[in-house]
Amino acid sequence: MKASQILLSLSLGVSAIAGRSAKPNFIFIITDDQDLHLDSLEYQASVQKHFAQEGTWFKKHFCTIALCCPSRVSLLTGKAAHNTNVTDVSAPYEEAIAASDRPFFLGVAPIAPHSETITQPRPPKFLPPVPAKRHEHLFPDAKVPRTPNFNPNITGTTSYFKTLRKLNQSEIDYNDAWYRRRVQSLQSVDELIDSIISRLEASPEVFENTYLIYTTDNGFHIGQHRLPPGKSCGIEEDVNIPFFIRGPGVAKGAVQTVPSSHTDIVPTLFHLAGIPLREDFDGEPIPVTTDMQARNEKSEHVNIEFWGKYLVEGNTFYGQDSFANNTYKTVRVVGDEYDLSYTVWCTNEHEVYDMTSDAYQLTNLYGHDTTTNNGWSIRKLTARLDALLLTLKRCKGRVCTRPWEALHPNGEVSNLRDAMDERYDAFYIEHQPPVTFEECTLGQILSKEGALEPLSWQNEWDAWSWEV
Repeated sequence: MKASQILLSLSLGVSAIAGRSAKPNFIFIITDDQDLHLDSLEYQASVQKHFAQEGTWFKKHFCTIALCCPSRVSLLTGKAAHNTNVTDVSAPYEEAIAASDRPFFLGVAPIAPHSETITQPRPPKFLPPVPAKRHEHLFPDAKVPRTPNFNPNITGTTSYFKTLRKLNQSEIDYNDAWYRRRVQSLQSVDELIDSIISRLEASPEVFENTYLIYTTDNGFHIGQHRLPPGKSCGIEEDVNIPFFIRGPGVAKGAVQTVPSSHTDIVPTLFHLAGIPLREDFDGEPIPVTTDMQARNEKSEHVNIEFWGKYLVEGNTFYGQDSFANNTYKTVRVVGDEYDLSYTVWCTNEHEVYDMTSDAYQLTNLYGHDTTTNNGWSIRKLTARLDALLLTLKRCKGRVCTRPWEALHPNGEVSNLRDAMDERYDAFYIEHQPPVTFEECTLGQILSKEGALEPLSWQNEWDAWSWEV
């Protein structure tokens, strides 16, 4: 944090970028493992004051892989993890900034609320986060929110979720203590935000031409679905994360529900900076300003993927430090009248959740003879979602942002609602190859991932393969 404050102080001294006519500056703050669904933001007065009230919150923002390093690589490159080949965790810039007459980009990456990690001896151990001494006494009564999916009576339906027993009281108490350490550790982040804003306020010409973003690399769970502390799952707690932005043209105190992801961040920065987008970006600009929202053409889906194990953090309640078979592919689809989550596990088990009526993901609708909240047949819907996921599993560039064009080259389908037209039933239910796995691998091995591309619709009811 000290280094970032020095950099910021030097950056704000650059007078050549002060004018509003100059290209914008960016300050990007990214925390580590911060949750959205466990209410950590409720303990951050500075985030509420300087971001929620002064900017726009994108409440349907997702990481595309729920693990630190792969998530950050996707964020920094604008590419999906399957295109970066970073799927697991495995200097002196002050002078350059001070001497520059160009707009600045400042990245600030506090470690909170990440767990305390002991890497040696192997395997690594994850202990509760360590807050600053001055914050250790805060929030003595804070507990993990007792949401419906916290230590539920319902057993999971897929992979190792089926084996998780209910947590006992001592384990729940341990989880609550872990949670308190997380929200205590975030107080230093709040102080950092105050420091950044104070320095910006001292240079109003710079401040008014600067975009500030607050987000995290991935989410976190503590006790949801009976899980011990950790991340890397496809559940909403791990993948739906904080994302705030403030700056020129950004509405104040606004909330947006348009879906977005970390692969969209770099394209967004390029757009705001007036830089042409790269063809190899797997994301697209998020409509962060009111002008962009007025002509919004943002897609309605987010592709999420993971390969490897789920590492347990803290005490190993189950006598093991990890769970195998945590390789999966998920697609989230958020439209005006629907909010859906579809997952295919490496065990070839499936999950479908209607998030409009089941926000806590407790009722797996896959294979059920029922309908969604808006009346869609689960069987017909699943066929469309599976084809969408198949299109996205190794997509590149525009196919990642406009997958329906690959499935329907004639342009008749641009979203899930269009695809649900009954005339496409046979195409999706009978002709499309499904998303499957041959085994649960620790990394991306395409030869073990079944079909790699879907078929494309043709008006004559025929279909042909396409090359990604």
